[in-house]
Amino acid sequence: MTIFKIAGFTFLLFCLSCREAPQKDNATSAVSTLNNVSLYTLENDPIDMQQYKGKTVFINFWASWCKPCIREMPSIQKAMEILKEEDIVFLFATNDDLAAVKAFKNENEYDFEYVQVKNPEALEIESLPTTLIYDSEGALRFSESGYRKWDKKRSVDQILEIHYSNDK
Repeated sequence: MTIFKIAGFTFLLFCLSCREAPQKDNATSAVSTLNNVSLYTLENDPIDMQQYKGKTVFINFWASWCKPCIREMPSIQKAMEILKEEDIVFLFATNDDLAAVKAFKNENEYDFEYVQVKNPEALEIESLPTTLIYDSEGALRFSESGYRKWDKKRSVDQILEIHYSNDK
């Protein structure tokens, strides 16, 4: 009987870690500025987040095994195409095994900049997908867990609102 309880609990945790519906998150101190985010290239080189100063940064945390993550990717690709004239950086962060990320990248034709996150718990990423959007000054302006259609007008307008928020 105990093995069934453990299996049930494990299944419940798995289901809760991947969310279909958006859940609003409050900006947390751990990720409140872009400088607190530590990402690496797929070659394991640290990414200097200062290179994004003056740009809006959209970071989507995902995993290759997360169905809602995979399901929202086409809408992110379309949003990127809609916003291609804007100075917005789209990053796709995962802590998946590098071989899995490279295989996913080779099997899918997304124009994503795939990056590694080695400490999602320090960033307080509790479920996937999670999206963080930072304004041009590096302040966290949007944090949400769960699947979203990013190519819908409401979502694109929300990104643009953040993007233009620091214009004088």
